[in-house]
Amino acid sequence: MKFDGYRILGRIDKGRATLWSRNARDWTARFPGIAAAAARLPVRQAFLDGEVAVLLPNGTTSFQALQNALSGVGRGTIVYFVFDLLHLDGQDLTGVVLETRKSTLEKLTGTRPDGPIRYSTHVVGRGEEFFRQACRMSLEGVVSKRRDRPYEPGRGRSWLKVKCIQEQEFVVGGFTEPKGTRAGLGALLLGVHDKEDGLVYVGKVGTGFTETTARRLRERLERLRVSKSPFRRPPPGASDARWVKPALVVEVKFTEWTTDGRLRHPAFKGLREDKAAADVVHERPRDV
Repeated sequence: MKFDGYRILGRIDKGRATLWSRNARDWTARFPGIAAAAARLPVRQAFLDGEVAVLLPNGTTSFQALQNALSGVGRGTIVYFVFDLLHLDGQDLTGVVLETRKSTLEKLTGTRPDGPIRYSTHVVGRGEEFFRQACRMSLEGVVSKRRDRPYEPGRGRSWLKVKCIQEQEFVVGGFTEPKGTRAGLGALLLGVHDKEDGLVYVGKVGTGFTETTARRLRERLERLRVSKSPFRRPPPGASDARWVKPALVVEVKFTEWTTDGRLRHPAFKGLREDKAAADVVHERPRDV
């Protein structure tokens, strides 16, 4: 299953656990319950790879629910779904094939369906059937991995992310004022970096915010205000836009890209603090 949360590396060393985001930030204080549970695992040293997400009653995960839980405005069951093991008690496992690494991980964590740390099980083969079922259950999608490959950091050909819906991260380059009874902000103006490292406008998102989220985003955006547009070409009809330094990254779901490179039916999912704005580009699906 593809989980809708934050990718987290868990380091355990002699009864102490630390949690690291994918851009190498120490997030232990954000998930104290997860860190405490990891420290109790029967191991002296280990590196766990997984995803921290909020588990909803229907079995799905929600990035917005995780954002709310971290902000103190919502409640939810925060779970660390672990799906890989890189190191165990002095032994480097990155050169071991995935199937063996996961078997070792399962023995370490167990397969209990409750608790803050849970082993992420898998299905061998039957990929198309598994993907269709994931989409029917309103899951984010699936991650397919070569079971006979060693651990390879970063993007490669040994694993694929297949989504039920279109979604990706975008850089915020500006915003508009709210209208009517709406509070906080009207819409976020979004962009991606192209090959020349310019910020290209791809559309705006004005749905998916709670009132609290909109107000908190506005507070952060006000601290980033600049006088000129950060986009390589100013967005059309943006005379009333408020420009900001392109530093915040948000995740947005949408139905499709239009022929002129705009987002169709976008909806805000949450703020991505684990990805640098400079790394955000137009993600293009590939046939496999």
